[in-house]
Amino acid sequence: MEKIMTVIAGVVLAALMAIGGVAMSAQKADPIGSIKVQNEKVGFAEMAKISLDSAVNAALQAVPGQVLGTELENENGYLVYGVEILKADRQIADVKVDAGYGKILKIDIGQNDNDGNEGEDSDNGHEERGER
Repeated sequence: MEKIMTVIAGVVLAALMAIGGVAMSAQKADPIGSIKVQNEKVGFAEMAKISLDSAVNAALQAVPGQVLGTELENENGYLVYGVEILKADRQIADVKVDAGYGKILKIDIGQNDNDGNEGEDSDNGHEERGER
């Protein structure tokens, strides 16, 4: 009987560890914002709680450079500002800023070639998650 209880405890522990691992990997998969996009027909500008200027300022604090473009967009079901910044080293950074609180969610950095196209993403001390 004691052996059966030990086996059951081991199985339960393994299941809990597996569930925890899946939950942790799910957290790393998507940048989680504070504003869930429920309806694409509702204007994104009306849903945002911070201004475009605030998002740009937050992005420039994280990645200094020249702003190339901005977009209020649905990123994995959450409302974010996408801010493209040309860095001093000629790399382009795509900074995702939460449209609710102004938190930096993700930074993708690519090499800018002569055609103005971005290259491969690289990690710049920030965790990269999700799709572009």
